[in-house]
Amino acid sequence: MSETPRETLRLVVAGHVDHGKSTVVGRLLADTGALPKGRLERVEAYCRLNSKPFEFAFLLDALKDEQRQGITIEAARGFFKTARRDYAVVDAPGHSELLRNMISGASRADAAFLVLDVRDPAAGNARRHAYLLSFLGLRQVLVLVNKMDLAGYSEQAFRRAVREHGSFLDSIGVEAAGFIPISGRHGDNLAAASSRMPWYAGPTALSALDALGAPAPALSGPFRMPVQDVYGLGEGRGRAFVGTVESGSLAVGDEVIFYPSGKSGRVKSFEEFPASARAEVCAGMAAAFSLAEPPAVERGELAARPGQRPPLVAARFQARLLWLGVEPLTSGKDYVLKLGAARTAVRLEKAGRVLDSSSLAAKAGAAQVERNQVADCVLRAEAAVAFDAGARFVIVDNHRVCGGGFVEKL
Repeated sequence: MSETPRETLRLVVAGHVDHGKSTVVGRLLADTGALPKGRLERVEAYCRLNSKPFEFAFLLDALKDEQRQGITIEAARGFFKTARRDYAVVDAPGHSELLRNMISGASRADAAFLVLDVRDPAAGNARRHAYLLSFLGLRQVLVLVNKMDLAGYSEQAFRRAVREHGSFLDSIGVEAAGFIPISGRHGDNLAAASSRMPWYAGPTALSALDALGAPAPALSGPFRMPVQDVYGLGEGRGRAFVGTVESGSLAVGDEVIFYPSGKSGRVKSFEEFPASARAEVCAGMAAAFSLAEPPAVERGELAARPGQRPPLVAARFQARLLWLGVEPLTSGKDYVLKLGAARTAVRLEKAGRVLDSSSLAAKAGAAQVERNQVADCVLRAEAAVAFDAGARFVIVDNHRVCGGGFVEKL
């Protein structure tokens, strides 16, 4: 009998620079036995050789610039497991100049640790990162109030941090799943309960993480496969429609309908090399299928199954967008919209409420969207695209990703 696959939850660790995110992740990896063999010893030897104090953050911050500057530049990734499930963890950069990297690291997460320094819980980037977690749709957020050792493990300091940041989270619609006092450096209340804070009777960070809800299983959703390419199979063999199955399943004999064209066909076979007798594909699998009577379908369409919830099709939609381009997003310029496998020209039709992600100051009726601003806006694409409600997209200007967001409604 085959073993049932373990559940995996994707976790992002976010927060202000120097509040201890990398230390928290490094300590968790060490305490759960997830480090590669010899990694801890190599980092300790590196620190001794360079007369540097050992930092758990160095277990993730592999780039020399990061170790020299003491900041996370790229979104570092690691894996650990508990008795309940597996975790894929991303340590997101905290510096304001690395906002793009932070968003990239958080965009596909199921849950978040928001790390705060107990001595300065309302630091600007801490609030900015909290807002961005909300913007990205993360609703499972555990707040780790870090560096309790530098506050003498004071209950009063912890309660003050909870009041200051808790009211802010409430104001942006984020309901924290819990506030946990920790010391990343010493491991207090991370994987094991701390004897230094007898006044705290709540869960550790790890047990609180295990108590979070499971990510929605992609297999249970309707079949969706963005068509990334169409390959000719040779004379008389037709074409193969290629992509990665995002949700649901597809079997030989099933009917497939492509959006937005509405063309359809019935699955004849799955094409693999070397050849196999595969009869079905499901969420997470790369697939190439041929149809009995293949229609003329191009890259960028969305494959679905009739009888299931159909995707939306539109050229004009309302979206919430974060702009990261140096030049502002304006209504008089064409950009490239990337949504699933679709690529099409797009313009800003109207910007509504605009929020500065640094100051969190809002204004209505802006003529354009400046860098690091979040906007509720209307976008109009050159051609209709297919997507599901809440679909995420990016906008490209001059071959560079300059913004992104999600569809709110048509």
